[in-house]
Amino acid sequence: MATNRQILLAARPTGFPKPTDFRLVESAVPEPAAGQFLVAVSYLSVDPYMRGRMNAARSYADPQKLDEVMGGGTVGKVIASRHDGFREGDYVSGFSGWQEYALSDGQGVMKVDPHRAPLSAFLGVLGMPGMTAYFGLLEVCAPRAGETVVVSGAAGAVGSAVGQIAKIHGCRVVGIAGGDDKTRWIVDDLGFDAAINYKTEPTHARLKELCPGGIDCYFDNVGGEITDGIFPLMNTSGRVSVCGQISMYNLEKPETGPRLLPLVLVRTLKVQGFLVFQYAARYGEAFPKMAGWLREGKLKYRETVAHGIENAVSAFLGMLRGENIGKQLVKISDN
Repeated sequence: MATNRQILLAARPTGFPKPTDFRLVESAVPEPAAGQFLVAVSYLSVDPYMRGRMNAARSYADPQKLDEVMGGGTVGKVIASRHDGFREGDYVSGFSGWQEYALSDGQGVMKVDPHRAPLSAFLGVLGMPGMTAYFGLLEVCAPRAGETVVVSGAAGAVGSAVGQIAKIHGCRVVGIAGGDDKTRWIVDDLGFDAAINYKTEPTHARLKELCPGGIDCYFDNVGGEITDGIFPLMNTSGRVSVCGQISMYNLEKPETGPRLLPLVLVRTLKVQGFLVFQYAARYGEAFPKMAGWLREGKLKYRETVAHGIENAVSAFLGMLRGENIGKQLVKISDN
């Protein structure tokens, strides 16, 4: 009998997650009932937001339940169907979670065309991270040509796309990333104007050098000390898009920081958090533009790929430590 391997959340982490917070189980591959179809997962995504959902407290989404399959984005191939809208052989993206096979009734699932882009891209630059970059930058920050845009987490799936979209719109872009290989990539390959390795360089001092005219837009993926140091450099009427706070996700106790609201007041800053799902009705607007830029070579991406469901946990933990460049994926099969 064919088996379906799945990763469950076994315990809620305290601080940085441990491998023992997860459990690998096996069950029979399910068969679709009327109105369902079965997907063989090709790639699954691991993302920073998953760490927040592992906590018991509700934030913008319900907590991940214990002893249930870890939730997350996937792409794969329909291998059996009793659903009128999905046929055997269709490729689809959805949120099937960390498992090798998944049943679906079609809700939250969309068909994708592997001839238009590699299948993995629908979890990255043409998927949720790409949509996050597009709307988080263009809707929240609304950058204008000639302005200076700073991006933290600039070598990740979202940050790398943000910087390139800003360049497409005529901005000067400075990226902050953790490692010389990452800073070289975003400058040499992606076209950022400058980059800072926060692990070896004094970030605030380097930003003052690289942004002598101040910062107009800041796309915040990390929070913490990096963000604290950026606010004093923001120009009047600057805009801050708060996308993630990964520097704080694994803290056992909250950190104290400077009081930033006086700067928001006197510089008349716009500081807005956003959730990409707020823009779900407009994905159809963003996708053709992102696909077009990708086709024209104006938008590039990189992937860090682990192989096998048994390596999903180590891929997730490595992503939280910043070991990936670009999108972190787990390849499940060659479907």
